[in-house]
Amino acid sequence: MNKNIGLISALCVCLVFSSVGSWAQSGGTSSSEPVIESIVVRGHQRIEPATVLSYMALEQGDIYQEGEADQSLKTLFATGLFADVRFTRQGSTLFVDVVENPIINRVVFEGNKAIDDDDFNEEIKLRPRIVYTRARVQTDLQRMIELYRRKGRFAATIVPKVVQLPQNRVDLVFEINEGAPTGIRRVNFLGNDVYKDRKLRSVIVTDESRWWNFFSSNDNYDPDRVTYDRELLRQFYESRGYADFRVTSSVAEMTPDRDDFFVTFTLKEGARYKFGTAEIDTNIEDIDIEILEGLVKFNENEIYNAERIEETVDSLTFAAGIAGYAFAEVRPRIRRDFDNKIINVVFRLREGPRVYVERVNIIGNSRTLDRVIRREMQIVEGDAFNRIQMDRSRNRIRALGFFEEVEITEEPGTVPDRTIVNVAVEEQPTGEFTFGVGFSSTDQLAGDFSISERNLLGRGQFLRLRVSGSNRRQQIDLAFTEPYLFGRNLVGGIDLFRTVTDFEEEAGFNLSSTGLNLRTGFPLNQYARLAPRYSIRNDEVDVSDANCISGVISSAICDEQGTRVTSVVGFSYYTDHRNDPIKPSAGYDFLLQQEIAGVGGDTKYSRTQLEMNAFHKLFFKNVIGSVTWETGFIFPLGDDKVRLSDRFRKGGNSFRGFETSGLGPRDLTTDDSLGGQAFGIGTVEISFPTGLPEQYGIDASLFAQAGTVGHIDNDVQNDVIQAAVDRNDVLLALGVLPSALPPLPQIEDDMSWRVSAGLSVFWDSPFGPVRLDFAQVLVREDYDNVEAFRFSAGTRF
Repeated sequence: MNKNIGLISALCVCLVFSSVGSWAQSGGTSSSEPVIESIVVRGHQRIEPATVLSYMALEQGDIYQEGEADQSLKTLFATGLFADVRFTRQGSTLFVDVVENPIINRVVFEGNKAIDDDDFNEEIKLRPRIVYTRARVQTDLQRMIELYRRKGRFAATIVPKVVQLPQNRVDLVFEINEGAPTGIRRVNFLGNDVYKDRKLRSVIVTDESRWWNFFSSNDNYDPDRVTYDRELLRQFYESRGYADFRVTSSVAEMTPDRDDFFVTFTLKEGARYKFGTAEIDTNIEDIDIEILEGLVKFNENEIYNAERIEETVDSLTFAAGIAGYAFAEVRPRIRRDFDNKIINVVFRLREGPRVYVERVNIIGNSRTLDRVIRREMQIVEGDAFNRIQMDRSRNRIRALGFFEEVEITEEPGTVPDRTIVNVAVEEQPTGEFTFGVGFSSTDQLAGDFSISERNLLGRGQFLRLRVSGSNRRQQIDLAFTEPYLFGRNLVGGIDLFRTVTDFEEEAGFNLSSTGLNLRTGFPLNQYARLAPRYSIRNDEVDVSDANCISGVISSAICDEQGTRVTSVVGFSYYTDHRNDPIKPSAGYDFLLQQEIAGVGGDTKYSRTQLEMNAFHKLFFKNVIGSVTWETGFIFPLGDDKVRLSDRFRKGGNSFRGFETSGLGPRDLTTDDSLGGQAFGIGTVEISFPTGLPEQYGIDASLFAQAGTVGHIDNDVQNDVIQAAVDRNDVLLALGVLPSALPPLPQIEDDMSWRVSAGLSVFWDSPFGPVRLDFAQVLVREDYDNVEAFRFSAGTRF
């Protein structure tokens, strides 16, 4: 009996342990939880059921567990594909009911005027064909609100609305109420003892709101602009000796009516310092210390200016690069003498570690081909990094004229001795449609226009079709230039032209020229280029026989009547040492042009022209002085003479204050311009900002010009007078009374100097560049023709 009881007890214990083990293996789930025999996805439209199942932790054959079901729900919601997900069990089947988020069909902005749609699209993340979610809409909504705050529109409100479309698509519409701009009622400064508030307000960009500032947006509150103002204040004080200056706070408080802001800058000016000693500390033995000391941009006891230190660093770095140490580093060490208010500076010049270019990235060239930019780079992948060559590369790319901005930056490469060079460009219009209008002292209107493309198909090629039509000139000119002929640094170009110029008013004749130019060019070094060329043209001078006989037109012109072929070979030599090819502020350039006519044809002469320009920064950063000298001379070869069509004619844009061909040799009896065989014109010009907001794009310059045009060979003048005598002899033989004979030519050719001065205004208008010239002639001859105003304009595409 006891044995049976023991067996029964052991059997019960085994059954208990067996049940516990099975429960543990099932994860502790009660055996009442069924096994999932099938999973059915319902409500899906675009998304495949397999995609839904791939996000779930539960699979077919698993025992349903609440923990895994909850995790599956969270994962499905996190995908952003679904607006709602529900699990339902019916027996051993698990139903997954989903509501898909719609797809955005389009994003529409309504009511926006201050900010363009393109600006919004660059900022927000939502796009057509992207899944719509409320979270994404709220994120983009905050970005748009921030854009309006940067524009000073803190009252702007944006309401997103959804328009339901078939096939679970939606249009997302942002209804915008921009509100009035939030202005600046007052800009205050605290802690400024040296400079008054009025002076400091002229330093910063932020303006106080005034009724006359309707063209400016700087009187709207912008936190980023206020941050920039802090930097401007620091630069202002540090350039005037206040090395310890700092802006302790800048606070913007909204007015009670919530229309404007009060902006308050709290300053700590500190003491004023002077420069002490300047030392050069270098371990490079090949560089002469005395030469480096001569590059220091400040003197002892001069008022401290942080900009002078930066300029010295640039000069020393550049000098080391020229000496062959492209990786040199210059670090200024400033030592303050607080007692004597002196700042001593030690410039440590060290040869830096050698770094190589791993990769060159071209960014932002949506139109221009990569190779057009890369061929202007002075360094390529694998070259040793060279700061000097980087600067030259930037100038060469800017000189193309294809880009508004060119910025070259570096970033670390994949290994410490490698760097990645990023060339970021901003394309600008390279097509140009131009027209010019001039108002002369004789109340005449002259104009011309042309259409050109400087970056044809993004290949860097130049194509121009110029069709000029005015009361004095008709021209058809087709020009094409390939800057890299045969894939080499060799320019090739061809010009076809037909020009008819009416010189009736200036000289009493019409000149027709038809011809062909062939051009090439190649670099001699990094600064200079040589451009050989050949041209052949047919010139026809047309003069009315009746006017010649009656003496209305000078016999000097009548003698030129007829057709001649001119065959010319020549070259241009150009060297450019300017610091910037677009807006130079230092350096110089030089152009020499030489032509020889007589390689075939009917005309023989030698013509030389020179042009020199020098630039220098004056007084302030944006005030640039320039000096220009142009000169030229032409003389006949053999027993030939210089023709009327080959002489120099100056005036208009080339000598402001005078009409085209308004100065130089003239037949006083007919008031005809004869042109000169030599000229020289010097120009002194000071370019400066007008003080208007930079976004207006208006600059100006004061100029003074002095020059002369003249010299006609005595043989030519004698021939002219003899031709007039012969004409009068013929008239006498025909019975014309001596009192009715035309007067003999009276040629005035004294090479006297002319001087003019005035103001030029340049406006980079929305439709193209505009130039206005206001000139006053100070020294002239009585027979010169002058103009006080000239206007020219154009548009770009």
